Amino acid sequence: MEEEIINKVASSSLINIDLEDFYPAGRRMTIDLSDVLYQGLILREKDFREWLKTHDWEQYRDAYVAVFCSTDAIIPVWAYMLLAASLAGIAKKTVMGSLNQLETALYQDVIQTMDILPFIDQRVIVKGCGNLPVPESAYVMLTEKLKPVVKSLMYGEACSTVPVFKQSRTF
Repeated sequence: MEEEIINKVASSSLINIDLEDFYPAGRRMTIDLSDVLYQGLILREKDFREWLKTHDWEQYRDAYVAVFCSTDAIIPVWAYMLLAASLAGIAKKTVMGSLNQLETALYQDVIQTMDILPFIDQRVIVKGCGNLPVPESAYVMLTEKLKPVVKSLMYGEACSTVPVFKQSRTF
């Protein structure tokens, strides 16, 4: 006599959140300003403006772009502003910083607009490991967003969670 295997996790009231499900689709691209520095050290305005005029901006169409400088050169703020102006209306989002900082900014947008109503007074598990580059800061942002409303917050898989927060009972 075979007994039916019952998935207790699936039938429980636990809500699972996988941050990979919120991963914004699209190409990630970078612009390294060290490529446009004079003698690898100085950003000259005239040369930079000429580069801006002749650069192929269409390659960034609908992409997420991280702008940074891989050398220790001092880049004036106006250079980043000119780049942002050149990418406006072409790139989906432009961030000054690394690809990780770009991912953080994307997740910040996602988590800020997340509807918390489904999580009110619920037991929530945030899935950890995955294949996409979800920044660790996204887990921190999600914790800040959910802690005020959830009954409990856990990290990991249903079979082995790490408790993060549990609402105290008041009688």
